[in-house]
Amino acid sequence: MSNITIIPARPQRANSQQNETEKPKLRVAAYCRVSTDSDEQATSYEAQVSHYTEQITRNPEWAFAGIYADDGISGTNTKKREEFNRMIADCMDGRIDMIITKSISRFARNTLDCLKYIRQLKGRNIPVFFEKENINTLDAKGEVLLTIMASLAQQESQSLSQNVKLGLQFRYQRGEVQVNHSRFLGYTKDENGRLVIDPEQAEVVRRIYREYLDGYSTDKISAGLERDGILTGAGNPRWHTSTVAKILRNEKYMGDALLQKTYTVDYLSKKRIKNNGIMPQYYVENDHEAIIPKEIFMRVQDELVRRRLVKVSPNGRKHGFSSNHVFSQMIVCGECGELLRRVHWNNHGCRSIVWRCLSRLQPTGVICHARTVNEEVLKNVVVQAFNELLGSKSAYQKRLQDNLAAVLRGYEDEQALKIDKRLAELQQDLINHASRKEDYNDIADEIFRLRDMKQKNFTDTAVRNEQVKRINELNEFIEQQDSELTEFDESLVRRWIKEIIVWDERFSVELKSGVRVEIEI
Repeated sequence: MSNITIIPARPQRANSQQNETEKPKLRVAAYCRVSTDSDEQATSYEAQVSHYTEQITRNPEWAFAGIYADDGISGTNTKKREEFNRMIADCMDGRIDMIITKSISRFARNTLDCLKYIRQLKGRNIPVFFEKENINTLDAKGEVLLTIMASLAQQESQSLSQNVKLGLQFRYQRGEVQVNHSRFLGYTKDENGRLVIDPEQAEVVRRIYREYLDGYSTDKISAGLERDGILTGAGNPRWHTSTVAKILRNEKYMGDALLQKTYTVDYLSKKRIKNNGIMPQYYVENDHEAIIPKEIFMRVQDELVRRRLVKVSPNGRKHGFSSNHVFSQMIVCGECGELLRRVHWNNHGCRSIVWRCLSRLQPTGVICHARTVNEEVLKNVVVQAFNELLGSKSAYQKRLQDNLAAVLRGYEDEQALKIDKRLAELQQDLINHASRKEDYNDIADEIFRLRDMKQKNFTDTAVRNEQVKRINELNEFIEQQDSELTEFDESLVRRWIKEIIVWDERFSVELKSGVRVEIEI
């Protein structure tokens, strides 16, 4: 039988090296965290830092290794906890022998994260001591207790998250709007937390809406804002087209608010996704002062839809919106109906800019013999068209009045007040059915139908008002203009001209007011 000699374990002092003459001190660090940046929590944070600094320095067997403190950071994951991650890195580099912290919930509310880092530290013989639970992770029963307590902390976090979510929904139902105004261009908050207009920023928002309706693309709007040194809502000098697009689509600029556009799918990761009907949404009308009138906002929404598909050629070819030039997608071939494209032409050494039918530039399935038009000719046609209006004021003003009367006759009121009243009734029915856990699908479908009807009513009203406005503005321009135009004005084209049709011997200039001017060549 083999002889077995038992070699007893030697008490270890973490990572410190033994010294026969001098007992080494443990390098102890403390971790502190508060989950919000409220005044009450800030006091707790400062108290933790002070407490652990004094506790460590008072112990003769400990050497102060620092305080690692995350202020206003959630404990459900470690991705954004910079101080926590720095502390773990210092442990791995051999700078810390022991960590003390208030409780497991301060260390982590995610069981997996908690155990992961505890085991990582245990592998380096570094204990974590939790004061509240009186757990030392190097004790034999420490990990068992830790697993149980960490799970309870995670459940607490889940319960808290659910309570917060319910609280938000109750506030949504009461129409209480919560907006992060620090990144919201055009608004700030008053002492009561209500949205109020920031006059300087509001002018930037109005500029964006105005330029978009004048025919500018989001690219050109962004470039103009950057050129003029205007900052975004987040204070950045760089304007992305997506930023401009979001401003154009944000209903809050007309004084309304759609609540719960996104929702949290996982309380641990805090990941938020777009709400596509999974969670209820709440639409609050006239919640705050509007920067953009509702009819202007609805005109922009209509224009956003129109620009997704600006033109379909007779052969079915689709053209996306472009505003690279004032005449882009405005010049149409009278022979085949295709758009004309701007071309830099070099004809026998003579350089010029011309517009040619797409059917003559690339295969479209259509044979076209339309002539090429010099850009200067197009500019002269525009000048002649406006001068024709000014030279025959009474005749064109009569046409404008006829167009105005036709627009007003063709409009039918959708009885918005009746729709609103019915929506209010259905909303109450929805609440009653939901509280009794009864099926409410039919009610929801009717609400969606009426909301679509209301939206269409808004859009139709905005389009009608735009037509009326264009007619009145053109009438006023004709009335006030004392002399003929002597040069091409790009702003007039963007403002009033809808389309120019090119024929062999004439041009048809159609204005947004519905008036058409024929120019012979």
